[in-house]
Amino acid sequence: MDKLNFFLSNADLGNTPHVVLVIYLIILLTLGIFGYLKSKGTEEDYYLAGRGQGLLVTSLTIMATFFSGVALLGFPGMVYENGVSAMFIALNLPVAGAAVYLLGNGIRKLGQARGYVTPGDMIAGYYGGSGIRIVVAVLGMLYVLPYIIIQIKAGGGLAQQLFGENMFNKGAAALSAVTLLYVLIGGMRSVAWTDVLQGILLLSGALLAGIAVIVSLGGLEPFFSRVAELDAKQLTMHDPKVSKWNPWWILTFCLFASLASIVQPAQWMRFYAAKSSKTLRKSAVIFAVVLPACFLFGVMLVGLVGRSVHPPIDPNLPLTADNLPEGLNKASQIAVFMLGEQLPSMLGGLGVVLISIIMVAIMAASMSTADSNLHALGGVFTRDIYDKFIRPKATDKERTWVGRIVIIIATGIALLIVSLGENTDLGKGLLETIMQFFFLAMAFSCQLVPPAIDIIYLRQGTRAGAIAGMCTGGAIVLGTFIFSDKEGVQYVKRIIDLGCLAVTFNVLVFIIVSKFTKKVDQSHIESFKRDLS
Repeated sequence: MDKLNFFLSNADLGNTPHVVLVIYLIILLTLGIFGYLKSKGTEEDYYLAGRGQGLLVTSLTIMATFFSGVALLGFPGMVYENGVSAMFIALNLPVAGAAVYLLGNGIRKLGQARGYVTPGDMIAGYYGGSGIRIVVAVLGMLYVLPYIIIQIKAGGGLAQQLFGENMFNKGAAALSAVTLLYVLIGGMRSVAWTDVLQGILLLSGALLAGIAVIVSLGGLEPFFSRVAELDAKQLTMHDPKVSKWNPWWILTFCLFASLASIVQPAQWMRFYAAKSSKTLRKSAVIFAVVLPACFLFGVMLVGLVGRSVHPPIDPNLPLTADNLPEGLNKASQIAVFMLGEQLPSMLGGLGVVLISIIMVAIMAASMSTADSNLHALGGVFTRDIYDKFIRPKATDKERTWVGRIVIIIATGIALLIVSLGENTDLGKGLLETIMQFFFLAMAFSCQLVPPAIDIIYLRQGTRAGAIAGMCTGGAIVLGTFIFSDKEGVQYVKRIIDLGCLAVTFNVLVFIIVSKFTKKVDQSHIESFKRDLS
């Protein structure tokens, strides 16, 4: 980090990042206030903005929630380390867009007709029983909590890179405070409106990054020439025996695990909030076209060009700080490294402004993911736990305030964990464990896919089957985590995505148990069919 900070200081950014960031935060707070002024004070309005989100807001809030700061920083590093094979994971974006189109609209229709707010509302509403609601809520929180922590950490890390070594805690606290404030006061309206700004920033930032690195090489022709000079291992798929970046793992990731980012609680609530089926389907098409283009052109190309322009000292050795070019501490810093080098030298003062915007765009990506998940966490706890098991007779206003309190507590705990992880040995161990759960988060969320498909399209499953399937999938995720050091488990994880593996067993158990357990009442099924028509 010291090397990178030194490098950034040499880029002579001056006070521009500070000014850009302050302007950005002021705009966020202003949007939060407008969200509050427009709110009606009801639970449904707080969590779903009155189910009236239009095309622009729906499209950008789905993309901003999907695309995190970790992605903007981490994926260029993955491409730098693993070559073009890592770029193929961008194929998961059109798959996710198709999932929004095919599943999201059904979720929206049922939410509109039946007043659903959380995934648990829909799944428990169809199958019945409180046990299944608890399972869905737990799976949702296992997705949400690690995401919140990691996004706060990413924001603190970027503040440290921009403003100095001692700014991690202050930066993480400041960004958390701003995010918390507009989520609390305006709910979904504030979150969605700020997501519009954050979505525009992250998409334009990604495109700017891609343009910058290509221009730095002199255009497309020199770009392809430099890429062609890379080591053959950087331009081919990897062997499953040594790396997960092989066709089988990438295929299963793109076909299955990407669905997890679409059925996680925050996205589910965005489907509920869309104004109409037409709005959501158009949003799905925009998502499937715009986000992959920005991701490939902006995020991925930075890593590929970085490998060409700043290769490791010895490509056959691990990419440790000692084996990387001077100024680069780890592969995940390649985006900041490249842009800090190229933009100011290419464009002078304008380049300084642009890199500042890109840096803020990365912060925006972290905040847009954190705010969506904080907001969803409040809804999941309030609707699926507090309202059903603690205070069933709670008023609408009470539930809304309980959700706000949960959001405050979750933010405080997340910030504490991040701070301890940065400053204490005990905290580092805890944070590393949570980091592992971060990588498992999508695999947990994936377990909601089979019951969602069953409810919307098939309607053949039973409550016992759905519970058994989701618990089996979740157990497999935990089992592979616990026994991750076993050679057999490591090999399986290299040839099949963990989410895909867990969902496969989820489906098998779901089908088998449903064959031998009590069916959902036919009149109940027919009522869901009518709501979906």
